[in-house]
Amino acid sequence: MGLTEAAAKERGIDAVVAQVPYSSVAGSALLRNDVQGQAKIVVDRASRCLVGATFVGPEAGEQLHAATIAMTGQVPVHVLRHAVPSYPTASELWLRLLEELPEEFRRPAA
Repeated sequence: MGLTEAAAKERGIDAVVAQVPYSSVAGSALLRNDVQGQAKIVVDRASRCLVGATFVGPEAGEQLHAATIAMTGQVPVHVLRHAVPSYPTASELWLRLLEELPEEFRRPAA
C-alpha cells in the first residue's frame, strides 16, 4: 500500500522505516501457531505521516485497511499511537511498528 522505502527515496522523501515480524505480538498467535510474516511502515520524516505500508502474512488485508485510513487521512504517527488496537489481535502489530520509530516521532513535528 502506498510507497516502498525505495520509491519514497526516489521521490525525494526522507523516509523512516519500521519493521517487525508478525510473531512479535501476542495476538498473532490467534491466527495460527508459529505465525510467519512481516509488517513494515514507511513514514515521511517531515510530515511524520505514513507514505507506505507492507504486510505479508495471515489476514494482511485487515492491516492494510488501517494503513489506507492513516494515509488517506494524513494522520501523523504521534496521533496513531493513541489509536489503541484491539487485544489480542494481529492489529497489535501497529503498536510495535510505531514503537520502532525514532522517539521524536512520539510528539508533533516542530
